[in-house]
Amino acid sequence: MNREFMKFETFNDTFPFTPYFERINGFNMHYVDEGEGEPIVCIHGMPTWSYLYRKFITQLSKEYRVIAPDQMGFGKSDVPQDKQYIMEEHVDNLKTLLLRLNLSDITLIVQDWGGPIGFGFSVDYPERIKRLVIMNTSIGVMKEGKNPWYQPLVEKGIYKQFIMNIGGLLKGGIHNKDKITDVMIKAYEAPFPSEEYYIGAFAWPKDIPIGDAHPSASIMTHVRKNLYKLDKKEKILIWGIKDPIFPKKLISWWKNIYPDIDIHKISNASHFLQEDVPDHIIALIKKFLKSTA
Repeated sequence: MNREFMKFETFNDTFPFTPYFERINGFNMHYVDEGEGEPIVCIHGMPTWSYLYRKFITQLSKEYRVIAPDQMGFGKSDVPQDKQYIMEEHVDNLKTLLLRLNLSDITLIVQDWGGPIGFGFSVDYPERIKRLVIMNTSIGVMKEGKNPWYQPLVEKGIYKQFIMNIGGLLKGGIHNKDKITDVMIKAYEAPFPSEEYYIGAFAWPKDIPIGDAHPSASIMTHVRKNLYKLDKKEKILIWGIKDPIFPKKLISWWKNIYPDIDIHKISNASHFLQEDVPDHIIALIKKFLKSTA
C-alpha cells in the first residue's frame, strides 16, 4: 500500500519539500533531503512523520544538509502489509537508507522511537556519527511482568480506538495548545485514511520490549550495551519536562550513560517538543553545531 495521494501534498505549504523515495526492503521509503553541507538526520517516532521536523528542515537547511526519513508505515512511506513492524526492521531500513546515501559526519536528531532506531544505526556505524541531539526517548528492556502504559487500553478493548485517534494523541503530547492548528492535525491524520494504514502505529507501542523473550528484546539490548561506542561523540540532551510518556527522571538515566552530556530542560514542552517550542530547540541546535564545528 502506497501513499500516492500524499506524494506531493504540502499541507497548505507547511511542508514544501521535494519528496524523495528509495526502494528499501520491498517498500518505498520517503525522505526529505534539503540543503548542502554536513548532514543532519532527523528521526521521528510514534505516530508522527518527517512533518514533525518541518521547521527544523527549513531553518537548518540554510547551512546544512537536512535528511528526514519517514519510517515504514508512516508519513509518505509505503505501508507494507507483510511486515512485522518490529525494531529490527526499522533499524535495518534506516541503515540501508543512510548507507545508500553514504552519509558521514552525521548529526543525528532523535525523539521517541527515533531514539532506539537512530541509536540502532549509530552503535553499528559510530564512525559515521559526529554529533547526537537526544530528545525525550529511552533505550532498554522493561522488566518481565511490568505493565506497559497501553495495558489498560488492551484490557478495556479500546487499544485500536485509542491509537486511531491521531488528533487526540497529538493534543495529549503538546503542552502549548495554542500551537495546535487544523492544518497540523490534518497533516498528522492524513497518512491514515483507513484502518489498514495503521499497521505500523498499532505495532509500535507493543514493540516496547517487556522481558528477554520479547521479539525486540535482543536488538534493544544490543543497542543499550553498545551505547559506550558513542561516548566520545559531541552530544546534547533536550528534554520536554511535561512529557507524560518519558518522565524527567530519565534525564538522570541519560546523564548516567553520558556523564558529560549537555542538558537542556524545557519546562513548557511535552512529548512532541518539536511542536511545542521549535524555535527554542532550533536555536539550541544551531549553537551546539557552531560550538562543535
